[in-house]
Amino acid sequence: MSNKKDGGNAFPNVDGDLGMSLRDWFAGQIIGGIFSDSRMVNYMGNKNHDVAEIAYRIADVMLKERGKE
Repeated sequence: MSNKKDGGNAFPNVDGDLGMSLRDWFAGQIIGGIFSDSRMVNYMGNKNHDVAEIAYRIADVMLKERGKE
């Protein structure tokens, strides 16, 4: 699971559990931000697939920016 495309593991621990990828963690944070605004919850309605797609697109941009020196 760990590779440059997904940013590697976000929260590996000493027991060898690699945890989620940094890309997944970024997307989850973005989704939390989107739905923290009740207007967005009402606006998005049943468009959960669209929210996930948007979140992962933003996460990919974040990983790309993070990789710049």
